[in-house]
This record gives sequence, C-alpha cells and structure tokens, in this order.
Amino acid sequence: MAKAIKNINSWGSNFFIMPHGLTVDKDNNIWITDVGLHQIFKFTHEGKLLMKLGTAKVPGDDSLHFNLPTDIAVADDGTFYVSDGHGNTRVVKFSSSGTFMKTCGTYGSKPGEFIIPHGITIDRKNIIYVADRQNNRIQLFDTSGHFIKVLKNNVQVQQLPSVTIDVNNSLFAIDYDPRKKADSTVNGSTFFELDSSQHATTHFGATGSTNRTSC
Repeated sequence: MAKAIKNINSWGSNFFIMPHGLTVDKDNNIWITDVGLHQIFKFTHEGKLLMKLGTAKVPGDDSLHFNLPTDIAVADDGTFYVSDGHGNTRVVKFSSSGTFMKTCGTYGSKPGEFIIPHGITIDRKNIIYVADRQNNRIQLFDTSGHFIKVLKNNVQVQQLPSVTIDVNNSLFAIDYDPRKKADSTVNGSTFFELDSSQHATTHFGATGSTNRTSC
C-alpha cells in the first residue's frame, strides 16, 4: 500500500501565475519557470528568492525576456540553460550569476531546430538534452550550443515533452499521444528509460510495458 504524501512546506501563494518547469540543482536550490509571467526563478529549498529573470507578463525574444519558458537545466559550475519553448523556439544559456551568454535554435525540424523545446536536462559530461516536443525527439548539444545528434522516438506519437537524467546518469523520457481511442479518451503517455546506447531498456504506459524497445 502506497504511503500518503505529507506536505512539509509550501510557499509561492499569490506569487506565480502558471509554474511550468521545476528543477533542483546540486545545492538543493529550486528553479521554476512560469509561463504566465514569462519569467524564471531560483529559490532556496526553504523558498527564499535568490534570482529572477525576465519581465513579468511581458513576452519577448531578446536577452532580457522570455516567451512562455518551459524548463531549466543547471550545470555543476552553476551555468544554466532555459528551454524558451512555447512562444520562442530557442535554448538560452546564462552564467551562474544570471548574465545572458547566448542562444541556440530556430523554428523547424532539421538538426538544431525546434518545434517547442519543452524539456531540458544536462548530464555529467555537460551534454545538453532537449525534448523537442512537436518533433517527437530528443536533441543533444554541447555547452556552446553545437548540435551533436538526435534521438528519434520510434513510437509513432505526436509529442515528446519531457526528459531528465538521474544520479546514475540514466536518461528518462516521456512522450504523449493525444489521439483519441474508441472511448474518446486520449492514448496518453509512455515512459522510457534509455541506456548508454540510447536504447529504451524499459518502458510502460500507453504502449504497454516491456523490458526492451527502441528509441
């Protein structure tokens, strides 16, 4: 029997509009994107605001603005990467102090292009993984924004919105199939765990469950 989840702390009431992405860095700081405010935030684990970037309720595509930012990945040296994905089609790199450094990505389906960069994570080798949602794939980049390769989801769905890496450097992803079944419910999502060769060693969800598939 699953244990009940106990709320041990909360904060942010009347602060956010639509918090979207959440990341915890190696120092236990909490990073949040808010697609309603067009901003990103860094908090201590107790909820003290440490950093705020973007202009509240003002979308844009320059060094001072976001347009519906979706997620954040933080490197061990403190530099961080924002998938500025719903309104823009780019990844933005900042220094540990929040200074704008560069952007990469344009709209499209070619390598290095995005149609809604929705999730982002970084591994121990500082490889950036971006869930390119509407292209149903994961793209890999170095810290300078140079394209490395693409991991194409071979399951025939329309979206791949989420990607993350655990402490063992294992890669996980979730896709989403919005097509309707006969009972009018959507097909839903499949969860993948990928090995070092980017083969899905396990998956479960909308496509069932198995110990081996491909991605």
